[in-house]
Amino acid sequence: MTLADTSTEGRRLRLWVEFLGLFVAVPLLIAVVLPPGTMFPALFAATAVGVILLHRTEGFQWSDLLQGTIDWRVVAGFAAITFVCALAVSYATTQGGDVLAFARERWPLLLLILVFYPILSALPQELVFRPLFFRRYGAILPDGTAAIVLNAVLFSFAHLMYWSVIVAGMTFFGGIAFAWAYARRGSFPMAVILHAVAGQIVFALGLGMFFYSGNVTRPF
Repeated sequence: MTLADTSTEGRRLRLWVEFLGLFVAVPLLIAVVLPPGTMFPALFAATAVGVILLHRTEGFQWSDLLQGTIDWRVVAGFAAITFVCALAVSYATTQGGDVLAFARERWPLLLLILVFYPILSALPQELVFRPLFFRRYGAILPDGTAAIVLNAVLFSFAHLMYWSVIVAGMTFFGGIAFAWAYARRGSFPMAVILHAVAGQIVFALGLGMFFYSGNVTRPF
């Protein structure tokens, strides 16, 4: 084995350690070990580490994130599908109750969510799960559709802390769309917008309760 081979293997090993630590160990630790009140601080800390790693990724420039166009037809279609699915889930979980109760009764809070969710939630998550995932760890991951599916699986796994089948399903299928926008369409802006739109619809229809740490009940 040459010195170059040794260096390459060492780099791959380092990437695997980072990858498994950030995308597997940290979500598992947050979901299983940490008290519910510390979930979000730990998640923010992990996100900050991810952003630092992205900044240090060879060949990455922050200006790269501005590349790619936004297909508003795709955004509109995705929003329509998300609305129908979220509406169905809302009706099912409220036994046909008032799905607009949150929007009507707590509209000031909803307005804040609609304004700040894209910046404080969707954008940081997309930085870690799309550019960092595909740019920094692409060399150790499968190609094509397999990488997109793996990305969605790990994006869903990152929400294990909520211990909700509904959250797992929503984040998996959302993750497929967000990863597709970034990896296939080459558009980080569209990935962020799709994520933002999905979150806004989910909260507007009262499904934000599934993403509230105060409602978390661990099955053990």
